Amino acid sequence: MNPNLRRTPIDDDLGLGLQAGRERGVNKDGSFNVRRMGLPRFRPYDLYHHLITMGWGRFLGLLFLAFLATNAVFALIYLGIGMEQFTRQGGMGFRERLQDAFFFSAQTLTTVGYGHISPHGFLANVAAALESLLGLLSFALATGLLYGRFSRPQACLRFSNPAVMAPYQGLTGFMFRLVNMRSNELIEVEATVSLSLQDPASATRRFMLLPLERPKIHLFPSSWTVVHPIDETSPLFGLTEADLRHAKAEFIVLIKAFDDTFSQTIYARTSYTADEVRWGARFKPMAFIGPDGMTEMDVERLDALEDLAPAHRS
Repeated sequence: MNPNLRRTPIDDDLGLGLQAGRERGVNKDGSFNVRRMGLPRFRPYDLYHHLITMGWGRFLGLLFLAFLATNAVFALIYLGIGMEQFTRQGGMGFRERLQDAFFFSAQTLTTVGYGHISPHGFLANVAAALESLLGLLSFALATGLLYGRFSRPQACLRFSNPAVMAPYQGLTGFMFRLVNMRSNELIEVEATVSLSLQDPASATRRFMLLPLERPKIHLFPSSWTVVHPIDETSPLFGLTEADLRHAKAEFIVLIKAFDDTFSQTIYARTSYTADEVRWGARFKPMAFIGPDGMTEMDVERLDALEDLAPAHRS
């Protein structure tokens, strides 16, 4: 094995554990490849988190299903009480009675009350009053969840799909770049890059913090190319592409920034495996000067690479 793979780690663990598992500890979307076992099946303390973080399609579908289920339950309650305790114009068949009970429930739950159906019996009025209370509470809860989803600050940073090993100021540098896909202002943007290497002999992983050429920028109006110069002090010094593949190298990236719109700190994560690092290539420029002198940035060129001539690869 290359002796540089046995360098003393700067950081012994990032919280992912030292045991070597799957090919990567952090997925491209920032999620972790860690399965938590032994948790109770029913976890009410996680309900709010799931409702806030689940996709919009699932969230809206869940609200719609809850609305249908609530109306269906109260419709059955009204049928059990007896539709003769309601003033209505529908027929006496089961379908007509069920339809009137369901739509009366929907009107009561939403406090609309068109007046075509109204309760006049004691039990019917009690059930309608309880449903009205439930409707007020449930819609207040749904409104709070919608507000929480819209007001939750989220990073919309896009990272380049490949990272590169390219020439940098007479050396070689590990590089990737990122861009803010939103029009909001991010300030005090910080980057942290850690290298994870697997030791084949012990089947454990070691983590090393990679010093960056510029770990922080104060303003982020365009793109940012994060560079780790590979000099004599770098954990990558002397390693080849084959060495990184053999050690199942993973570059774990954490971005921290202050969102000026929400006045809150946001985070973004991703990682690059050895297979996602291009050697002998560099990024093409993204920024250009427009006809009016304004700086223009082509986001579609985030992943654009150009191959280097063999003489410029080292």
